[in-house]
Amino acid sequence: QVHLVESGGGLVQPGGSLRLSCAAPRAITSVFNSHTLAWYRQAPGKEREFVARISNGKNAEYSDSAKGRFTISRDNSRKRVYLQLNSLIPEDTAVYYCNADGPRGASWGQGTQVTVSA
Repeated sequence: QVHLVESGGGLVQPGGSLRLSCAAPRAITSVFNSHTLAWYRQAPGKEREFVARISNGKNAEYSDSAKGRFTISRDNSRKRVYLQLNSLIPEDTAVYYCNADGPRGASWGQGTQVTVSA
């Protein structure tokens, strides 16, 4: 499993942007590279939901709510995955979690809070 640490959350006004970052500081680079990385989110009172995923080959997938507004990317040399959030709306308010899925199973970070409010 991979130890993951998210950062970059905060309070932003509707229409604003944030960039979330997820680092795997203890991972061996080759191990990190073997993982598919994803972002999920969980709003108060709701189940955790998929937001975006990126493979080692950098093929990206998005939820319908994320398409056109969010961009996932990864930097294998830095062992990081990013989620650029643009055109944020109040419904995007949630705790955002980083996920790494690899040969030995899945790992989760502790989450970072994103609040979209005027």
